[in-house]
Amino acid sequence: MNLPPAPPPSAPARPGSSRFRHVAIVGKYHAVGSRDALERIAHFLHDQGCEVAIEHDTAHNTGLTHYHVLDVAGIGRECDLALVMGGDGTMLGIARQLARHKVPLVGINQGRLGFITDIPFLDFETHLQPILRGQYEEDRRALMQAGVLRDGRYVFETIAMNDVVVNRGVSPGMVELRVEVDGHFVANQRADGLIIASPTGSTAYALSAGGPLLHPAIDGWIMAPIAPHTLSNRPIVLPATGEIAVEIVAGRDASAHFDMQTFTSLLHGDRITVRRSVHELCLLHPVGWSYFDTLRKKLHWNEGVVT
Repeated sequence: MNLPPAPPPSAPARPGSSRFRHVAIVGKYHAVGSRDALERIAHFLHDQGCEVAIEHDTAHNTGLTHYHVLDVAGIGRECDLALVMGGDGTMLGIARQLARHKVPLVGINQGRLGFITDIPFLDFETHLQPILRGQYEEDRRALMQAGVLRDGRYVFETIAMNDVVVNRGVSPGMVELRVEVDGHFVANQRADGLIIASPTGSTAYALSAGGPLLHPAIDGWIMAPIAPHTLSNRPIVLPATGEIAVEIVAGRDASAHFDMQTFTSLLHGDRITVRRSVHELCLLHPVGWSYFDTLRKKLHWNEGVVT
């Protein structure tokens, strides 16, 4: 792809009608052709009158260091919008970090599924230009505040967007988990693990474990066992207003995973707590975007049906 020379870092943005003055780009930099794709987006933003910044790791792994380079904290301080190019995994990685800075995000899909990165890269200009002008659908997503409590103090804390998963590890046996909701005992469960998922994460691991789809507007969590020993142990939808606690009773090599991007090893007696975060994620979609359109497209509903 032959692109015009990039504007120097000090070059002012061209006059345009964008309501977003300073826009950051975050990319899936290991993908083939990602550098050219990211630079194409940067040129487009500059033509729309935006000042462009490249996220630190994206810049240094693609060589796009001739643009303004910012770390996550810098994006939070200086930018009005972040464009995330890649798949849902790329979005999860940066969204968990930027949520506390209240920077809205737009997902440009260069991955496979794209439940939350919904703008196709091949046609990103058509969809992105109206968004930059202020024409968009705002979609707010609840986040989870999760931690591991050991001997009365937290030894690990993080934010999750999709899910918190307790796994049995590599040992052949199941784990036994004591589950409480708002301090009320629910059950002791023997299974390969347990998933606590947000509505956003209902289309991820929880779905493959037999959990229901949960509309993003529903203020709830899904709790779904992974291969439970008792078949009557079924997924349940819980209010997101309380706290879920999962204690490791028995089993070896158990671990907790958060959005499948960070994890920590667990000991007997550890308590994994999940509650709603004070932060939330703001996604911007093209006008006319519908959650049901996304489900129909990504889950291949109506295929073979004549309408």
